[in-house]
Amino acid sequence: MRTLEKITGGTSISEPLKDTQVFPPMVIHMIAVGEKTGDLSGMLKKVSEFYEEEVDAAVDALTSVIEPIMICVIGVIVGGILISMYMPMFDMVGALE
Repeated sequence: MRTLEKITGGTSISEPLKDTQVFPPMVIHMIAVGEKTGDLSGMLKKVSEFYEEEVDAAVDALTSVIEPIMICVIGVIVGGILISMYMPMFDMVGALE
């Protein structure tokens, strides 16, 4: 709310955002450059593209870690089902002998 009050009071957008320390310094710097050049929307688009690429890289890294774990878990589940199906059969064959 204080940021909104400062912006409506006439200060630039980047100054109150810098005081809140919610956004990374790179974002605040890009907003300041966008305000000075008059292309704030262009700068915000570049910031969004940068963070979108970072999120995509993080998701790819997480997927590459989770994938082998899921394969092992599914293998254990399938193996447990197979053992639970064949053990009674082996017990019945052993009882016949």
